[in-house]
Amino acid sequence: MYQKSRAQGFTLIEAVIGGALFLVLALAVYQVYVSIFAVIAANQDQTLAVELANEQFEIVRNMSYSNVGVPSGIPTGVIPEVQTITRGNIPFTVTTIVRNTAISLGSVSASTTASTSPSEKLVAVTVSCDSCKNFKTLTLTGQVAPKNLIVDTVDGALSIKAFNANGIPIVGATVTVTNTSTTPSITVVDTTNNDGLLQIVGVPPSSSSYHIVVTKAGYSTDKTYPSGASGNPTPTKPDATVLSQKVTSASFSIDQLSSLSVSSVTNGCTLVPNVGFTLAGSKTIGPNVPKYSATTTTGGTGKMTLNNMEWDAYSFGLNSASYDLAGLNILNPVQLNPASAQQVLLVVAPKNPDSLLVTVEDSSTNLPLTGATVTLAKSGFSSTLTTGQGFIDQTDWSGGAGHDAYTMNEYFSDDGHISKNTPVGDVNLLPFTGLYPSSGLLQSSTFDAGTTSNFVNLVWQPGSQPLASGTTSVKLQLATSPSSTPSSWNFVGPDGTGATYYTSANSSIGSMHNGDRYLRYQALLTTASATNTPDLSDVAFTFSTACTPPGQVLFQGLTPGTYTLTTSASGYTTNSVPVTINSPWSSQTVVVSP
Repeated sequence: MYQKSRAQGFTLIEAVIGGALFLVLALAVYQVYVSIFAVIAANQDQTLAVELANEQFEIVRNMSYSNVGVPSGIPTGVIPEVQTITRGNIPFTVTTIVRNTAISLGSVSASTTASTSPSEKLVAVTVSCDSCKNFKTLTLTGQVAPKNLIVDTVDGALSIKAFNANGIPIVGATVTVTNTSTTPSITVVDTTNNDGLLQIVGVPPSSSSYHIVVTKAGYSTDKTYPSGASGNPTPTKPDATVLSQKVTSASFSIDQLSSLSVSSVTNGCTLVPNVGFTLAGSKTIGPNVPKYSATTTTGGTGKMTLNNMEWDAYSFGLNSASYDLAGLNILNPVQLNPASAQQVLLVVAPKNPDSLLVTVEDSSTNLPLTGATVTLAKSGFSSTLTTGQGFIDQTDWSGGAGHDAYTMNEYFSDDGHISKNTPVGDVNLLPFTGLYPSSGLLQSSTFDAGTTSNFVNLVWQPGSQPLASGTTSVKLQLATSPSSTPSSWNFVGPDGTGATYYTSANSSIGSMHNGDRYLRYQALLTTASATNTPDLSDVAFTFSTACTPPGQVLFQGLTPGTYTLTTSASGYTTNSVPVTINSPWSSQTVVVSP
């Protein structure tokens, strides 16, 4: 009888699926296999590095104490600072740093000798491997001491301190000390500690030859300068002298870098290309030697940005054969704060010699004055100009709350914790049962700049507050709008968010407000002490209307001679001074008093 066979083979589809499953499984097993070997290899590399570092320490321990050091270092010695050592066919980079250690210099006077004598040496060995995968750089440190522990020496010591613009110590600042007059020459590169200090002991005596440079990534640089150098023969901070058994102290101020954006424009805001200008900082490194000075141009676009600028007060001037400086926005000197971006407009006009730029300032605030009438006259000539809108200033809040538009001494609202009567017109916290609340908030009425404006600086007085009330006990936010009746006023700080405040009594206003016409501010007063209150006596802001420079006017087409310059403004004493015109362009600042 015929029987049908039950034996069946794999179909082509089943074979393909089975092969794919096998391949996936094989790849997974292979990846695990590779990962295990990678981990094993990394552990082997790390083990070799540890053994290499220990080996270097054994070499140090077995050498003469006087040889423990690196060439051209303090202390000097025979240990290579950087070397390449191969172990297991793997090249490792070994870096060795040696430093003298002694009694802390922080509380020791320059006349003390104990702090200049090294008692031990700190040795740090770092092993790295650029060709190793997943390798973690290894650093081992240890102390090496002489047999008698304290070493008598004729050497001195250097105590170097780094701090920022506010006097706060800088941690991790890079300090480079060099001296090419010693044999061997000396080069030390190290960083400041948590107190902003770097203390170097066992420093060979040497006169005016230790060159010190202090900096940090993203920060400015401060340094010493050689005496007798061309261009700066008598520096204010000369290269340091180290005396035998004395401590030489030196302080350096660095802070985060900033930028200056400079544009050359006409009164109608048209960009003018390739206008030359000069720029100099107020910091000096010697008599009449500015730390920073430059002559440059605004380039083909009429705009240029100077990056990596140190915080300073910078003065601008024009260096152009075709244009006169018709005004600056903001006024000279331009204050550049750390970690900030400042915009400057150079308002120019075609040359028409002789020209006179007049700047009118309020005597109490030194801000450019709005609406001042300026007359320049001599026999047979008289010309009168009015300064552009310079600033709006509120000095009195005694008119009380409930006023939308500002006219004299009113404001819009407060939270019930604000007083306007101690003294009359000033803003303080309102005491309850003799104690001040922790905070109070006041919102101003609406200020009208007259037209579309660029807002420049926010200033308030007094600039400092009682220590007991705490740091930044007066903080402001600004809100601007193209309309006097927006649906809401969005109060923001310098970064354009409601989370920040203007905390400096002279601050650059954030550019997000430019192009608006109306402005409100809100002042937040806080105190850390129930028996003390901050005080607000004056709030002012400067702005320019389009590209008209604030508080400035330019007289052109003058002839040489002596003129009478008369300045008057509502509420101010009239000021008259003689002015001599004897150059193609000159400037005059007039300060007027209420």
